[in-house]
Amino acid sequence: MNLPAITYGADNSGLVCGFRFSPNEPGIPVDADSAIESLARIAETPGRPGTGEFLWLHFNLAHVTSQRWMRAHLDLPESFFEALHEGSHSTRIEHLQGALLAVVNDVMFDFEKAPSEIATLWVCTRERIMVTARLRHLRSIDRLRAAVREDEVFDTPAELLMHLVRDQADLLVQIVRDNSIEIDRIEDQFLSQRNFETRRDLGAVRRVLVRLQRLLAPEPGSIFRLLARPPAWLTTSDLQSLRDTTEEFTLVLGDLAGLAERIKLLQEEIAARMNEQTNRTLFTLTIVTVLALPINIIAGLFGMNVGGIPLAENRHGFWVMVLLVMGFTGLAGWWGFRRRGGR
Repeated sequence: MNLPAITYGADNSGLVCGFRFSPNEPGIPVDADSAIESLARIAETPGRPGTGEFLWLHFNLAHVTSQRWMRAHLDLPESFFEALHEGSHSTRIEHLQGALLAVVNDVMFDFEKAPSEIATLWVCTRERIMVTARLRHLRSIDRLRAAVREDEVFDTPAELLMHLVRDQADLLVQIVRDNSIEIDRIEDQFLSQRNFETRRDLGAVRRVLVRLQRLLAPEPGSIFRLLARPPAWLTTSDLQSLRDTTEEFTLVLGDLAGLAERIKLLQEEIAARMNEQTNRTLFTLTIVTVLALPINIIAGLFGMNVGGIPLAENRHGFWVMVLLVMGFTGLAGWWGFRRRGGR
Protein backbone atom coordinates (compact mmCIF):
# COMPACT_ATOMS: atom_id res chain seq x y z
CA MET A 1 0.00 0.00 0.00
CA ASN A 2 1.32 3.41 -0.97
CA LEU A 3 0.51 5.50 2.07
CA PRO A 4 1.71 9.12 2.30
CA ALA A 5 4.39 9.75 4.91
CA ILE A 6 3.23 11.59 8.02
CA THR A 7 5.58 14.54 8.51
CA TYR A 8 3.61 16.61 11.08
CA GLY A 9 4.34 19.85 9.22
CA ALA A 10 8.07 19.11 8.92
CA ASP A 11 10.43 17.56 6.37
CA ASN A 12 11.90 14.07 6.59
CA SER A 13 14.41 15.21 9.22
CA GLY A 14 11.70 16.71 11.45
CA LEU A 15 12.80 20.26 10.56
CA VAL A 16 9.83 22.66 10.58
CA CYS A 17 11.81 25.71 9.50
CA GLY A 18 15.38 26.93 9.38
CA PHE A 19 17.08 30.26 8.78
CA ARG A 20 20.66 31.34 8.10
CA PHE A 21 21.69 34.74 9.43
CA SER A 22 24.60 36.87 8.26
CA PRO A 23 25.92 40.06 9.93
CA ASN A 24 23.52 42.99 9.48
CA GLU A 25 21.30 41.00 7.12
CA PRO A 26 17.88 39.38 7.55
CA GLY A 27 17.53 35.62 7.80
CA ILE A 28 17.43 33.38 4.75
CA PRO A 29 15.31 30.17 4.81
CA VAL A 30 17.26 26.92 4.63
CA ASP A 31 16.35 23.23 4.54
CA ALA A 32 18.06 20.33 6.33
CA ASP A 33 20.68 19.73 3.62
CA SER A 34 21.55 23.41 3.37
CA ALA A 35 21.80 23.57 7.15
CA ILE A 36 24.39 20.75 7.16
CA GLU A 37 26.45 22.59 4.53
CA SER A 38 26.21 25.87 6.48
CA LEU A 39 27.29 24.15 9.70
CA ALA A 40 30.36 22.74 7.95
CA ARG A 41 31.23 26.15 6.54
CA ILE A 42 30.71 27.83 9.93
CA ALA A 43 32.99 25.27 11.62
CA GLU A 44 35.77 26.08 9.12
CA THR A 45 35.52 29.87 9.65
CA PRO A 46 35.39 30.62 13.37
CA GLY A 47 35.07 34.27 14.33
CA ARG A 48 34.74 36.57 17.24
CA PRO A 49 31.54 36.43 19.32
CA GLY A 50 28.81 38.47 17.68
CA THR A 51 30.32 38.18 14.17
CA GLY A 52 29.85 35.72 11.35
CA GLU A 53 26.80 33.79 10.21
CA PHE A 54 24.71 31.51 12.38
CA LEU A 55 21.67 29.22 12.08
CA TRP A 56 18.29 28.82 13.68
CA LEU A 57 16.74 25.37 13.27
CA HIS A 58 13.25 24.58 14.56
CA PHE A 59 12.18 20.92 14.94
CA ASN A 60 8.94 19.08 15.60
CA LEU A 61 9.48 16.41 18.27
CA ALA A 62 6.36 14.56 17.11
CA HIS A 63 8.40 13.49 14.08
CA VAL A 64 10.13 10.21 14.89
CA THR A 65 13.39 11.14 13.15
CA SER A 66 13.87 14.62 14.62
CA GLN A 67 15.89 13.63 17.69
CA ARG A 68 17.90 11.10 15.72
CA TRP A 69 18.76 13.73 13.11
CA MET A 70 19.76 16.25 15.77
CA ARG A 71 22.03 13.73 17.48
CA ALA A 72 23.66 12.82 14.17
CA HIS A 73 24.29 16.29 12.71
CA LEU A 74 24.23 18.83 15.54
CA ASP A 75 26.75 19.23 18.31
CA LEU A 76 24.28 19.54 21.19
CA PRO A 77 24.91 18.67 24.84
CA GLU A 78 23.35 15.51 26.18
CA SER A 79 21.54 17.57 28.84
CA PHE A 80 19.39 19.08 26.07
CA PHE A 81 18.05 15.65 25.06
CA GLU A 82 17.57 14.73 28.73
CA ALA A 83 15.51 17.91 29.23
CA LEU A 84 13.18 16.80 26.42
CA HIS A 85 12.07 13.82 28.51
CA GLU A 86 12.15 15.17 32.05
CA GLY A 87 8.97 16.02 33.93
CA SER A 88 9.79 19.61 34.91
CA HIS A 89 8.54 22.15 32.33
CA SER A 90 9.11 25.29 34.38
CA THR A 91 10.53 28.24 32.47
CA ARG A 92 14.27 28.59 32.94
CA ILE A 93 17.57 29.49 31.29
CA GLU A 94 20.67 27.54 32.28
CA HIS A 95 24.33 27.49 31.30
CA LEU A 96 25.28 23.88 30.56
CA GLN A 97 28.48 22.71 28.88
CA GLY A 98 29.12 25.99 27.08
CA ALA A 99 25.54 26.26 25.79
CA LEU A 100 22.37 27.96 26.93
CA LEU A 101 19.52 25.57 27.69
CA ALA A 102 16.14 27.33 27.90
CA VAL A 103 12.62 26.07 28.51
CA VAL A 104 9.85 28.42 27.37
CA ASN A 105 6.12 27.81 27.84
CA ASP A 106 3.19 29.11 25.85
CA VAL A 107 -0.42 29.06 26.99
CA MET A 108 -3.82 29.80 25.47
CA PHE A 109 -5.27 31.74 28.40
CA ASP A 110 -9.00 32.28 28.82
CA PHE A 111 -10.64 33.76 31.93
CA GLU A 112 -13.54 31.32 31.65
CA LYS A 113 -11.35 28.22 31.44
CA ALA A 114 -8.26 26.80 33.08
CA PRO A 115 -5.15 27.09 30.90
CA SER A 116 -5.02 23.44 29.84
CA GLU A 117 -3.55 24.28 26.41
CA ILE A 118 0.05 24.64 27.50
CA ALA A 119 2.87 23.97 25.05
CA THR A 120 6.56 23.79 25.90
CA LEU A 121 9.50 24.85 23.77
CA TRP A 122 13.03 23.56 24.40
CA VAL A 123 15.87 25.77 23.23
CA CYS A 124 19.59 25.05 22.98
CA THR A 125 21.74 28.02 21.99
CA ARG A 126 25.42 27.98 21.09
CA GLU A 127 27.71 30.58 19.57
CA ARG A 128 26.69 29.89 15.97
CA ILE A 129 23.41 27.99 16.22
CA MET A 130 20.08 28.01 18.03
CA VAL A 131 17.98 24.84 18.03
CA THR A 132 14.34 24.89 19.12
CA ALA A 133 12.10 21.86 19.49
CA ARG A 134 8.46 21.42 20.41
CA LEU A 135 5.68 18.85 20.47
CA ARG A 136 2.76 21.21 19.99
CA HIS A 137 2.16 24.43 18.14
CA LEU A 138 3.38 27.63 19.88
CA ARG A 139 2.42 31.23 19.26
CA SER A 140 5.81 32.48 20.45
CA ILE A 141 7.58 30.62 17.61
CA ASP A 142 5.07 32.04 15.14
CA ARG A 143 5.87 35.55 16.33
CA LEU A 144 9.60 34.91 16.02
CA ARG A 145 9.20 33.46 12.54
CA ALA A 146 7.07 36.44 11.54
CA ALA A 147 9.75 38.80 12.82
CA VAL A 148 12.44 36.98 10.80
CA ARG A 149 10.31 36.95 7.65
CA GLU A 150 9.65 40.68 8.09
CA ASP A 151 13.41 41.19 7.68
CA GLU A 152 14.16 41.94 11.31
CA VAL A 153 17.92 41.71 11.83
CA PHE A 154 19.42 39.45 14.49
CA ASP A 155 23.17 39.57 15.04
CA THR A 156 23.56 36.65 17.46
CA PRO A 157 21.61 33.52 18.45
CA ALA A 158 21.25 35.05 21.92
CA GLU A 159 19.13 37.83 20.40
CA LEU A 160 16.74 35.20 19.03
CA LEU A 161 16.55 33.63 22.49
CA MET A 162 15.89 37.00 24.13
CA HIS A 163 13.09 37.59 21.63
CA LEU A 164 11.42 34.36 22.80
CA VAL A 165 11.87 35.28 26.47
CA ARG A 166 10.44 38.76 25.90
CA ASP A 167 7.43 37.16 24.21
CA GLN A 168 6.98 35.14 27.41
CA ALA A 169 7.02 38.38 29.42
CA ASP A 170 4.52 39.94 27.00
CA LEU A 171 2.23 36.95 27.52
CA LEU A 172 2.34 37.43 31.28
CA VAL A 173 1.65 41.16 30.86
CA GLN A 174 -1.41 40.38 28.72
CA ILE A 175 -2.67 37.86 31.29
CA VAL A 176 -2.25 40.38 34.11
CA ARG A 177 -4.02 43.08 32.06
CA ASP A 178 -6.98 40.86 31.14
CA ASN A 179 -7.43 39.63 34.70
CA SER A 180 -7.13 43.14 36.12
CA ILE A 181 -10.02 44.25 33.92
CA GLU A 182 -12.13 41.29 35.07
CA ILE A 183 -11.28 41.86 38.74
CA ASP A 184 -12.18 45.57 38.34
CA ARG A 185 -15.60 44.55 37.04
CA ILE A 186 -16.17 42.13 39.91
CA GLU A 187 -15.02 44.70 42.46
CA ASP A 188 -17.36 47.37 41.04
CA GLN A 189 -20.20 44.88 41.18
CA PHE A 190 -19.36 44.06 44.77
CA LEU A 191 -19.18 47.71 45.85
CA SER A 192 -22.50 48.49 44.13
CA GLN A 193 -24.21 45.97 46.49
CA ARG A 194 -25.45 43.84 43.62
CA ASN A 195 -26.18 40.17 44.01
CA PHE A 196 -23.56 38.05 42.32
CA GLU A 197 -21.98 34.63 42.62
CA THR A 198 -18.31 35.13 41.80
CA ARG A 199 -16.57 33.83 44.90
CA ARG A 200 -15.96 30.47 43.25
CA ASP A 201 -14.76 32.20 40.06
CA LEU A 202 -12.34 34.33 42.06
CA GLY A 203 -10.90 31.23 43.67
CA ALA A 204 -10.46 29.60 40.26
CA VAL A 205 -8.75 32.70 38.85
CA ARG A 206 -6.44 32.86 41.83
CA ARG A 207 -5.43 29.22 41.38
CA VAL A 208 -4.84 29.84 37.68
CA LEU A 209 -2.63 32.85 38.40
CA VAL A 210 -0.57 30.89 40.90
CA ARG A 211 -0.18 28.08 38.40
CA LEU A 212 0.84 30.47 35.62
CA GLN A 213 3.26 32.23 37.92
CA ARG A 214 4.88 28.92 38.75
CA LEU A 215 4.92 27.72 35.13
CA LEU A 216 5.63 30.84 33.06
CA ALA A 217 7.89 32.77 35.40
CA PRO A 218 11.56 31.95 34.87
CA GLU A 219 13.44 30.49 37.79
CA PRO A 220 15.32 33.43 39.36
CA GLY A 221 18.19 31.24 40.51
CA SER A 222 18.99 30.01 37.00
CA ILE A 223 19.10 33.54 35.57
CA PHE A 224 21.27 34.86 38.41
CA ARG A 225 23.68 31.96 37.95
CA LEU A 226 23.78 32.64 34.22
CA LEU A 227 24.50 36.34 34.76
CA ALA A 228 27.23 35.49 37.27
CA ARG A 229 28.95 32.95 34.98
CA PRO A 230 27.86 33.55 31.37
CA PRO A 231 29.27 31.64 28.39
CA ALA A 232 32.34 33.21 26.81
CA TRP A 233 30.58 33.70 23.47
CA LEU A 234 27.87 35.99 24.91
CA THR A 235 28.49 39.61 23.98
CA THR A 236 28.09 42.61 26.26
CA SER A 237 24.86 43.58 24.48
CA ASP A 238 23.49 40.06 24.97
CA LEU A 239 24.17 40.21 28.71
CA GLN A 240 22.56 43.65 28.95
CA SER A 241 19.51 42.39 27.06
CA LEU A 242 19.30 39.46 29.47
CA ARG A 243 19.45 41.83 32.46
CA ASP A 244 16.74 44.03 30.95
CA THR A 245 14.53 40.99 30.34
CA THR A 246 15.09 39.81 33.91
CA GLU A 247 14.04 43.22 35.26
CA GLU A 248 10.95 43.17 33.07
CA PHE A 249 10.03 39.73 34.38
CA THR A 250 10.54 40.95 37.95
CA LEU A 251 8.07 43.80 37.39
CA VAL A 252 5.52 41.53 35.74
CA LEU A 253 5.79 38.93 38.50
CA GLY A 254 5.30 41.71 41.05
CA ASP A 255 2.10 42.74 39.25
CA LEU A 256 1.00 39.10 39.12
CA ALA A 257 1.59 38.63 42.85
CA GLY A 258 -0.21 41.92 43.57
CA LEU A 259 -3.19 40.80 41.51
CA ALA A 260 -3.34 37.49 43.38
CA GLU A 261 -3.23 39.39 46.70
CA ARG A 262 -5.99 41.70 45.47
CA ILE A 263 -8.15 38.69 44.64
CA LYS A 264 -7.47 37.30 48.11
CA LEU A 265 -8.60 40.56 49.77
CA LEU A 266 -11.71 40.66 47.59
CA GLN A 267 -12.52 37.09 48.59
CA GLU A 268 -12.17 38.04 52.25
CA GLU A 269 -14.50 41.05 51.76
CA ILE A 270 -17.08 38.86 50.04
CA ALA A 271 -16.82 36.27 52.82
CA ALA A 272 -17.24 39.01 55.47
CA ARG A 273 -20.34 40.36 53.73
CA MET A 274 -21.83 36.88 53.42
CA ASN A 275 -21.19 36.27 57.13
CA GLU A 276 -22.88 39.56 57.95
CA GLN A 277 -25.92 38.65 55.87
CA THR A 278 -26.06 35.25 57.54
CA ASN A 279 -25.92 36.89 60.98
CA ARG A 280 -28.78 39.22 60.05
CA THR A 281 -30.89 36.30 58.89
CA LEU A 282 -30.17 34.34 62.07
CA PHE A 283 -31.05 37.38 64.19
CA THR A 284 -34.37 37.78 62.38
CA LEU A 285 -35.21 34.13 62.94
CA THR A 286 -34.21 34.45 66.60
CA ILE A 287 -36.47 37.47 67.10
CA VAL A 288 -39.41 35.70 65.48
CA THR A 289 -38.83 32.71 67.74
CA VAL A 290 -38.59 34.90 70.85
CA LEU A 291 -41.76 36.82 69.96
CA ALA A 292 -43.69 33.60 69.41
CA LEU A 293 -42.42 32.02 72.62
CA PRO A 294 -44.97 33.54 75.12
CA ILE A 295 -48.03 32.66 73.06
CA ASN A 296 -46.74 29.13 72.48
CA ILE A 297 -46.13 28.61 76.21
CA ILE A 298 -49.51 29.99 77.24
CA ALA A 299 -51.33 28.14 74.45
CA GLY A 300 -49.67 24.95 75.57
CA LEU A 301 -50.66 25.45 79.21
CA PHE A 302 -54.27 26.42 78.50
CA GLY A 303 -54.65 23.74 75.87
CA MET A 304 -54.43 20.98 78.50
CA ASN A 305 -57.78 19.26 78.97
CA VAL A 306 -57.63 19.23 82.75
CA GLY A 307 -59.72 20.84 85.43
CA GLY A 308 -58.85 24.05 87.22
CA ILE A 309 -57.91 26.10 84.14
CA PRO A 310 -57.83 29.79 85.24
CA LEU A 311 -60.42 32.20 83.83
CA ALA A 312 -62.42 29.35 82.32
CA GLU A 313 -65.67 30.77 83.75
CA ASN A 314 -64.74 34.47 83.43
CA ARG A 315 -66.54 36.16 80.51
CA HIS A 316 -63.56 38.54 80.06
CA GLY A 317 -60.97 35.72 80.29
CA PHE A 318 -60.13 35.78 76.56
CA TRP A 319 -59.19 39.48 76.58
CA VAL A 320 -57.24 39.05 79.77
CA MET A 321 -55.16 36.33 78.13
CA VAL A 322 -54.69 38.48 74.98
CA LEU A 323 -53.36 41.35 77.08
CA LEU A 324 -51.16 38.95 79.02
CA VAL A 325 -49.70 37.44 75.82
CA MET A 326 -49.13 40.88 74.26
CA GLY A 327 -47.39 42.04 77.40
CA PHE A 328 -45.07 39.05 77.48
CA THR A 329 -44.42 39.36 73.72
CA GLY A 330 -43.52 43.04 74.05
CA LEU A 331 -41.24 42.29 76.98
CA ALA A 332 -39.50 39.50 75.02
CA GLY A 333 -39.06 41.75 71.96
CA TRP A 334 -37.61 44.58 74.11
CA TRP A 335 -35.17 42.16 75.69
CA GLY A 336 -34.08 40.72 72.31
CA PHE A 337 -33.50 44.14 70.67
CA ARG A 338 -31.77 45.41 73.78
CA ARG A 339 -29.26 42.55 73.65
CA ARG A 340 -28.81 43.17 69.93
CA GLY A 341 -28.10 46.86 70.54
CA GLY A 342 -25.65 46.02 73.33
CA ARG A 343 -23.54 43.95 70.90
